[in-house]
Amino acid sequence: MKVLMVCLGNICRSPLAEGILKSKVNDAQVHVDSAGTGGYHLGNAPDPRSIEVARKHGLDISSQVCRKFNVLDFDEFDIIYAMDKSNYANIIDLARNKIDAQKVKLLLNELNSAHKEVPDPYYNSEEGFENVFQMIDQACDVIAARLENK
Repeated sequence: MKVLMVCLGNICRSPLAEGILKSKVNDAQVHVDSAGTGGYHLGNAPDPRSIEVARKHGLDISSQVCRKFNVLDFDEFDIIYAMDKSNYANIIDLARNKIDAQKVKLLLNELNSAHKEVPDPYYNSEEGFENVFQMIDQACDVIAARLENK
């Protein structure tokens, strides 16, 4: 099983989602990666605030490298999680067919939550990064449990 986490720049939310899900699954059975729909930070490490909030929770995401989502990701990954509706729409726009489109889901749809989108914490305080971490962590608990039962 291969899972891709996608946000806008691949420096805040999707690196956290990659790191969190990796910590919850058997890496011999589940491959997790992340990407951004925009190519603004190609080759960069995640945002220092994402690295710090992950570290606070015992995760090291500092070696991740930002990359841009591309159409070949539909061939490589079984499930593609978008952090918000804008990212979802950008990914769906690249879908070549119904099979590609069926792989794309909003991350927080995995929860029975009032939140339907993981907010972008880029212009927020460290508290915003902690809130995003908690949302993603809850969704990844559900995803990990489902993947273990496959």
